[in-house]
Amino acid sequence: MTISKSNSTPIRLYRFCRLFFHFFTGLATTGLLFPFYSQQRRDQAIVRWARKLLAILHVRVEVRGNIALPDTTGCIIAANHISWLDIFLIHTIRPARFVAKSEIRDWPVVGWLCAKTGTLFIERARRHHTAKINETMRDVVQEGGTVGLFPEGSTSLGDQLKKLHSSLFQAAVQSDVPLIPAAIRYTDMQNRRSEIPAYVDDMSLAKSLSQILAAPALCATLYFAAPIFPNGKNRRELTQETEDAITSLLHSRSD
Repeated sequence: MTISKSNSTPIRLYRFCRLFFHFFTGLATTGLLFPFYSQQRRDQAIVRWARKLLAILHVRVEVRGNIALPDTTGCIIAANHISWLDIFLIHTIRPARFVAKSEIRDWPVVGWLCAKTGTLFIERARRHHTAKINETMRDVVQEGGTVGLFPEGSTSLGDQLKKLHSSLFQAAVQSDVPLIPAAIRYTDMQNRRSEIPAYVDDMSLAKSLSQILAAPALCATLYFAAPIFPNGKNRRELTQETEDAITSLLHSRSD
């Protein structure tokens, strides 16, 4: 694990300027062009934007394993949660509609972009709202779309997996679509686990971004396990299988 920083102020400023312009183009694209784009063209734009975002931040993306499903097959990707970067990391592989806590909607710029790209904001304290989100998830995957979940319910440093919540696995049961367990790991240039991207505790988005901009370079690795098919299982059984799969991926790649 490492949290070292070594980028000079001019380099950080250069990255910030590129990032500012990239967010501006994202706002323009989603606000002005998305209403006229087909869903396929929107998905392509999301993938390109996410890849460039990580490139600007000097985050190299590596993928291990394969979703092994056609792009037109609906599925649910369930991953561990470390950073706000996680969403964009998965977008580089397969555009998805993510379920996120409602507070993210109020984040400057990022919240607006998430909303415009189809994020499903959930108010966890309201049980009936969880049921509504499950219905929306079911509709998305039945139409061949992908939904992204972070079922831990909060972020971590990435060294271990928290207990997964089963409430949002009901959509997989109802629609009988495959669940794809995924593990996310961030490392530095020496392949040591890095906590720089971790968005934990009371950290502000500005502080998190400053930390990432100050890092020389990072690697974000996305590990996929084999799909889990519901086949009549209940949501608690699916949750446990997913938890076991993600834990196995994390432990096999731990320092």
